[in-house]
Amino acid sequence: MELFVSEGNPHCLKVLAALEVTGVQCGVQFISHEEKVVPFLSRPALPALLLPSGKHLFSSNTICRYLFELNGQESSYQCNQWLEWEATVLQPVLLRALHMAVLQGKGSEVSSVLQGSLNVLDQSLCKANMTYLTGEAVSVADVVLWGALHPVLSDSSLTLGDNKSAKAWFDRVAAMRGCQSAAQKVLQGKGLEAMKGYMQKQPAPQSNQGRDTQPCNSNPTESEEGECVVSEKEMEAAVFTWRKDLNACSQETDKQHPIMPQESKRNVLITSALPYVNNVPHLGNIIGCVLSADVFSRYGRLRGWNVLYICGTDEYGTATENKAREEGLTPKQICDKYHAVHSSIYKWFQIGFDFFGRTTTEKQTQISQDIFWRLHKNGFLVEDTVEQLRCENCQRFLADRFVEGTCPHCSYPEARGDQCDKCGRLINAVELREPQCKVCRQTPVIRSSKHLFLDLPKLETQLEQWLERSTSSGDWTANAKQITRSWIRDGLKPRCITRDLQWGTPVPHPDFKDKVFYVWFDAPIGYLSITANYTNEWDKWWKNPHQVELYNFMAKDNVPFHSVVFPCSLLGAQDNYTLVNHLVATEYLNYEDTKFSKSRGVGVFGDMAMDTGIPSDVWRFYLLYVRPEGQDSAFSWADMALKNNSELLNNLGNFINRGGMFVTKFFGGCVPAMELQQEDKKLLAVVGWELQQYIQVMDKVKIRDALKHVLNISRHGNQYIQVNEPWKKIKGGESERQRAGTVTGVSVNIACLLSVMLLPYMPAVSQTIRDQLNAPQSCINTMLQDRGTFVCALRAGHRIGTVSPLFQKLEADQIEALKKRFGGQQNTASTQPAAVPAAVPAAAVVAEVKAVVGSDPENAKQLAKAVAEQGDKVRALKSQKAEKDLITAEVSKLLDLKKQLALAEGKNPEPAPQKGKKK
Repeated sequence: MELFVSEGNPHCLKVLAALEVTGVQCGVQFISHEEKVVPFLSRPALPALLLPSGKHLFSSNTICRYLFELNGQESSYQCNQWLEWEATVLQPVLLRALHMAVLQGKGSEVSSVLQGSLNVLDQSLCKANMTYLTGEAVSVADVVLWGALHPVLSDSSLTLGDNKSAKAWFDRVAAMRGCQSAAQKVLQGKGLEAMKGYMQKQPAPQSNQGRDTQPCNSNPTESEEGECVVSEKEMEAAVFTWRKDLNACSQETDKQHPIMPQESKRNVLITSALPYVNNVPHLGNIIGCVLSADVFSRYGRLRGWNVLYICGTDEYGTATENKAREEGLTPKQICDKYHAVHSSIYKWFQIGFDFFGRTTTEKQTQISQDIFWRLHKNGFLVEDTVEQLRCENCQRFLADRFVEGTCPHCSYPEARGDQCDKCGRLINAVELREPQCKVCRQTPVIRSSKHLFLDLPKLETQLEQWLERSTSSGDWTANAKQITRSWIRDGLKPRCITRDLQWGTPVPHPDFKDKVFYVWFDAPIGYLSITANYTNEWDKWWKNPHQVELYNFMAKDNVPFHSVVFPCSLLGAQDNYTLVNHLVATEYLNYEDTKFSKSRGVGVFGDMAMDTGIPSDVWRFYLLYVRPEGQDSAFSWADMALKNNSELLNNLGNFINRGGMFVTKFFGGCVPAMELQQEDKKLLAVVGWELQQYIQVMDKVKIRDALKHVLNISRHGNQYIQVNEPWKKIKGGESERQRAGTVTGVSVNIACLLSVMLLPYMPAVSQTIRDQLNAPQSCINTMLQDRGTFVCALRAGHRIGTVSPLFQKLEADQIEALKKRFGGQQNTASTQPAAVPAAVPAAAVVAEVKAVVGSDPENAKQLAKAVAEQGDKVRALKSQKAEKDLITAEVSKLLDLKKQLALAEGKNPEPAPQKGKKK
């Protein structure tokens, strides 16, 4: 392992101290603040720990926790609470304090900023009467908090309050040799002065930055103890709302199809980018489009909107032809096979499409050709001759994805003919250096071919006028606006909409009858045709811009086709089409410290997630927790386990389970009477504020940010239970037992609210919570109406159901096994079909493969070569005495290749001999 740190960085002080205290063997490199260590992050991040696996950890608290766990010291629940408090409460005020002291010379004002947090620390130590934060031995929490506070508490020039318990604790930790050594290495004996270079690189903090426990008003204040201050007026308003009745009408559990626009409702049409049918979707695909759209559609229904969520597989184009060649199937068979695969994966992930269709339909042909003729009639199509690559060996023009070569912009050696996976730039295939035909690997030649173009320059004025209206009134993500502006900044150019292919929507013009539509002209029309396959009255959604709001969800690489090309097609058609009002684009989700790649089999794919034993709700939660909203983010097995164990198990699950168990154990399964005191009213106000913030950010499609407010509420609840200790009060006198009842009743009602807020994120868990609480159905359509309504849904006397834990811990050995199993070591042989999810019957897939009747000499030749290469690989692994699991996996690939070869040769593949039986 190698730890990268920089001088003057207080976060590096924490991790270096953890390394010294635990004695873990690890190299240490001091580098500059601006040096980039973690390759997939867009900006430098220190400290960073390079693991033996080649992956990186770059959260200081996570690194500290990891080092302690390597030393055999696992974090307790109490320890995790301190780490959470340090990250979310202490760090923001520390940043303000250090900014004042180091850069502004306002050391005298540091006390007013830090005193509240120091008081919390002091009171906790005093009340617990322990030597260290979590007991009589030093834990990771002690080292992290010591490292955070060292710059201010060790500087005698800063005047801070008289917190005797906190100072005694700080001195005990500071006396440890490992902490002293770390402080000397990072601060060089210069104290605050050593941090100047680091602080100058940090953004200036806002006065209320970092508050994740703000009260119910728009201008939050805090007491000297650092607690939220809620006014009497806010508390009374919260109590008034609490005492309201649930809505009398319950939400319909079954949607009435077809869903059509309604005069009296907000009509919301949601689409997610149509996934290519040529492969199994990976986690980045899932969070980038279908999962994000699913969360928002579920949320919209909770808000009372009239929502239609449409999606389907994009089935035409070169990607499908490529996959068909690789697997020895026809394009139609590939589409049928992978449409079933996609449907199965999305069903497992609980993606609630109203209709999941496909683009290879008659409706697609009809609507595409109608738009084409309207563009032609209105003068928005032009003809031109273009230079294309042609493979003389295959006797065909090569569409973009049939060509690979070296990128002319970044020299990446495996760029496609339409786009480079590394730098993301769009490419004209003839620009590639050293191009190769993907089918036969021969070098193609440049030839001319006549094509049709969408005249974007002629539509530019209309486009800009529409963009001005849509981006100013709708919720377009910043990257969607930026990418769109970059496309039109230098003026638009005509865009080719035809291709020399066989698999696609036919071009109806007699002069171009041997061509099909280019996928990026044709595919977005799939939203319309899929809706038309859902209802014959599809135009009430797609030709109704005054009544319908359209949300498009996608990853950022799809933006220009949805913000420029597709809108221009609809504008030019002049048929009153509904255009996008809200374009929601994510950044990229990386896999650990690399990229997902369909073609190279790198990363976790949907069928693999299904096979891990981890519930789909946990996958949904983690993908949404790290959703790449403002910048690229990364899937990490270690972080997934951490978030599951800390946020789901210890925070959310712990709170919900405690309240329900108290009702069962202390009150016979019935919610007790609640007599609200000042503390309870304050909690109702704070929870109500979090609910309002949840709605406010979710309305703006800030899905990840909204989830943080859900977790904040359960944190408030845990703290409320911990302070009031109902398990003790139930054993006391009448007034104490009454207090225990109030705390328990309020807690299960907060759990009921959380079940509703969680519904868009974790639908199965949400339902389980309501089942356990026996919550009335009407709570679903009450809580999120208007600006948020926290109503007492479980009144005194309400009988709850059976309570049981919601989540299971992900153990370290389980995660290590998953990392080894799915750590980017998926099959990359181009001739190997993707794995089929368990939900798709194996017999059905075998039947599809057997349906390919007759020999295919060209494919057989390629497969014979692949079989020979795979055989050599297996023999080499056996001679090297490689791990048994690896050999077994490669042998399985060899057997599959042999089956494909037999099919290509017109034979029926023989079944593999079973052990213990003679042939």
